[in-house]
Order: sequence, then C-alpha cells, then structure tokens
Amino acid sequence: MKTLRVGCASGFWGDTREGARQLVERGSIDYLVFDHLAEITMALLARIKAKKPEAGFVPDLIETVAPLLPEIMKRGIKVVANGGGINPQAAADALKARAEALGVNPRIAVVVGDDVLPLTAHGELTDMFTGQPVPQRLTSANAYLGARPIAQALALGADIVITGRCVDSAVLLGPAIHEFDIAAEDDDRLSAMSLAGHLVECGTQVTGGIFTDWQDVPGWEEMGFPIAVLRDDGSFDITKSEKTGGLVSPLSVAEQMLYEIDDPAHYRLPDVVCDWRDVTLTQTGPDVVTVQGCKGRAPTGLLKVSATALDGFRVMSTITIIGRDAARKAQRTGEAILARARHLMRARGFDDFTETSIEIIGAGTVYGDDARASTARDVVLKIGARHPDEKALNILAAEIVPAATAMAQGLTGFFAGRPNVAPVFRGYSFLIPADAVSPIILFEGREYAVPPLAPRPTHAVEAKPALQSDRSGTIAVPLIKLAVGRSGDKGNNANIGIIARKPAYLPFIKAALTADAVKQFFAVTGVTHVDAFELPGIAALNFVLHDSLGGGGIVSLRIDPQGKGFAQMVMDFPVPVPPALAQELNG
Repeated sequence: MKTLRVGCASGFWGDTREGARQLVERGSIDYLVFDHLAEITMALLARIKAKKPEAGFVPDLIETVAPLLPEIMKRGIKVVANGGGINPQAAADALKARAEALGVNPRIAVVVGDDVLPLTAHGELTDMFTGQPVPQRLTSANAYLGARPIAQALALGADIVITGRCVDSAVLLGPAIHEFDIAAEDDDRLSAMSLAGHLVECGTQVTGGIFTDWQDVPGWEEMGFPIAVLRDDGSFDITKSEKTGGLVSPLSVAEQMLYEIDDPAHYRLPDVVCDWRDVTLTQTGPDVVTVQGCKGRAPTGLLKVSATALDGFRVMSTITIIGRDAARKAQRTGEAILARARHLMRARGFDDFTETSIEIIGAGTVYGDDARASTARDVVLKIGARHPDEKALNILAAEIVPAATAMAQGLTGFFAGRPNVAPVFRGYSFLIPADAVSPIILFEGREYAVPPLAPRPTHAVEAKPALQSDRSGTIAVPLIKLAVGRSGDKGNNANIGIIARKPAYLPFIKAALTADAVKQFFAVTGVTHVDAFELPGIAALNFVLHDSLGGGGIVSLRIDPQGKGFAQMVMDFPVPVPPALAQELNG
C-alpha cells in the first residue's frame, strides 16, 4: 500500500525554526508543511501590510526554508505553507531570491484568490458567531480556501506551494489528494486526511506539547515535530523523528484532536464535512498512534471568511507587587492608576475608556476566586484599557510607571517601561458561497484557474445514542484523576475537550460535568451558553463556551484572551465516583 510521510514544522507564526531542520534531516519525510496562520495572525499581517504594501507575509517562512533549500531539493522533499498570509506572491518572490543566491531553482507556485474584500463592499453581512452586523468598512476579508488548489499546484509540477488563507489542515490534505488521487466525492478519505492535517497543524502540540500529563513528557529541550504517515486506505499514523523529545500516545493525540473544534459530527471544511465521533486511537508502537474510523459527507458549499476592522486602540501593562497584602495593594494600585488617568483625560477633553480590566495574577482572580488573595505574597497586576482615541490611552500609558514611587511599596518589575498603545483590529467571521470565490494558481508566469467543486446533495447525520450516565458514588475526586483535557479558541468562543483516561470513567465525568456545570464554573468569563458534544470513539466530551473570551484575540484585555488555560482550570472540577474507584485513584 502506498504511504506518504508528511512532517509539520510550524504550529504558528513564531514557532522554532529548528523544527524544519529536524524533519528534513531526520524525519525521512516526503513533504514538509507549515501552518503559520491564525485569526490573530491575519489581523497582524493586515496591520503590517497597511504600513508596508510589500509586506504582509510571514517572514519566518523565508528565514526557515531558505537555508534548508539545498538539502530539501537534494532529498526531493516538497514544501507546502500558508505563510503567504495576505501577500503570498511577495513571499514567493522573497524565497525565490534567496534560492537564486544559493544556486538552487525550486519551482514555486502561489495560490491566491482568498482575498474577498471586494465582495464585502455591497450588502449587509452578519457575524456567524455573534449574529451582529459586520462593519461595512473592513480592513481585510479572507476566505478559508480548501486543499484542491494546493493539489492542483502540485500536479502542475510545483516543488513549493505558498498560499494565503486556507484552512490549516489543507496544507496536508492537498498533498494527500495529489499523491493518492482522492476524488472530490471520496468523503471518508477526505475526512481522514483532514484529521491528519488537523492533528499535525499545531506542531508539537500532538507530540506531547502542552499535554495535561506534562510530567510524563521527556525532552522538552528538543521536542519532536509531528510526522503523519498516510496510507492510501485513509488510515494513518502519528509519530515523530527518532531520538527526539516528546510523547505520542492516544491521550496526547486525543487532546490535539479536540483542540479548537466544535461539533465533532459536523466539523465543516471547504472540501468535506467531517464526522469524527467514532475515530479510534491505538498505540501501535513506541511513539506511534494509529488513527482510524473517520467518516465524511459532502461539503456545505459555503466558505468561512475571516475579516478585520479597525476598532479603536488598547494598552496593556503588568507590574509585580511583592510583600504582605500584595493582592490588596495590587487592586488599589490598578484602580488608582485608572482613576488618575480618567482625571487627566477629562481635563483634556477625552471621553471615558471604552473598557478597562484589572487582573491580579497569583491571587485567583482569573478563576473568579479571591480566596488566595489574603495569603499571596507576590502577584502580578495586569492593567488593560480600550479607547477610540490613541491619545487618550497615551495618557494612561504615561501614568503607569510613576506608581513605583507614588503608590504601594513593593512595586517592581517595570522591565518594559512605558507600554505601547496599539490599534485593535477586531475579527469577524461570516459565510459566503464557495462559487463566489475564484482561487488562482500563479506558476511560472501563467495563471491557472481552480475549477469549483460540483454541488452535491448532503444527507442528515445519524444521531448516536448518548452514553448512560452513572450518578452512583459518594466520594469526589478532581477531574484530572479521571481525564485529560485541552482548550482553545475560535473568535470569542472557547472549546474544552475532555478525554477520559479509561472509557469506564466517562459516565462519571458526564454525570458531573454537564453543560450547565461548565457554564457555572466559568461564570467569571461572562459565558452566555455552553454546548456539549460526545465522541464515543475516544471516550471524550467537547464543550463550546460561547462569548467567553472578552472579545477574543487581540481585542480582549484579559491575560488569557484565547482560553488556553480553561482546560487546566476545569481539571479541579469535583467528580463523584464510587468509594472503591476513589481509593484506586488516590492510592
């Protein structure tokens, strides 16, 4: 059976550049792929390109790939990356110049057409998460393209494919479609390869990075980047290069599987609607997990668009406070700084802040619990504020450092000095018909249109019977004894995936950790409602917390604007279990 080894060397803009070298030199890979983009990244690139029209791509892509080009070409490795951001042609030009200087000549293809800003100029649009109108004056609007343009570029003979905004998993699905000749109607295999892409798209997060059982993960200093070993039948393995750090186990893979998804029966992608409820994860070797059981259905014919609009400015700063009553000192300091800034703003004719935030890190305020405040001896005060006028926030920025001599004793840690005021590009998401978007491949001086997918009827998904809850048990144990978990974000929503350590534990978890219980546990975040989904194949639950991130991304003033800590917070949740099981878990 034909196999394909795909290594992912980047999970975000800013990931280590050593991942690519590790995979090229030690991974025996056929394809090297990169996922550089996130909704926050697109907003940042839009801001950069507004100042420098020749920019707007991820420079890390060039600096990582260019030094490796001779070895990549020698080994016959193909490269696929979405680091083109909002200016993929400029990224290709920069990489081509570096290649020529090294005496190599890779054939580089560029995928464009994701920029749909002209399509938003007329008509009213509605945000798909909030239901609120989308501003008519947008700074960027990029559709999430699928994998077909990448596959077509590879079929044309490209050695390197650079795209703009595509779905993260497409950088792997594209090579799979090309190498395995996967038809547009082969929904199960498309779903499987999309899951493989989803698992590796965040780099080391699937090989033991940010794993709940962190103490079991060796080699943080040289983590192994993920390799997906794809098979023609739609099954695949997740592994990593030999003699590298990290851990590949069913639980570490399951955490990444649930990362930043919503309904696992309706995970909508441009090429397929995935159903991952019955996926199984099996340890088939040291640091090898085999994945099977993916199902798929016809795509919806709609594409998600990630858009940004200028929404004022924000400033954030931190101060360390040491000594007795540290939390009380921090709270008063934060309130006093904001009050002083308000006084000076009024005197200069400015309106009040749009929003302010004070968080005392180390005193439990992130949890909404101040029980530790009286005993805290060292805390970090975080102050944040938003305002429509940059000049108003400059007043606040100038009044933070003077607190060191005017307010509480023990203030320190002003390492960054006066904080910078930054523009806020608020993100919006909405759907448009896929046939309104026309991807184009630019390759060796020619343009190639990408034929649209023919519409197909969709069918209703079969509902799975819910697992029976077991409410027996009189002794509560923390959730971490029974499960692992991971959380992520989509706009202003967060998700928390909970995977039982053993399938037998899931009924106890499900009985205690209901959607209502999760909502109450995270009441401090302002969550409006919680959806709960079940994945019987891996004995897991997935919770989606709506309106829980204070706007999310670069809009939020919170210390955790992406809900990255939510899963670790809920690990303290008490779950009643039978006495015998409690004794076993606590033994």
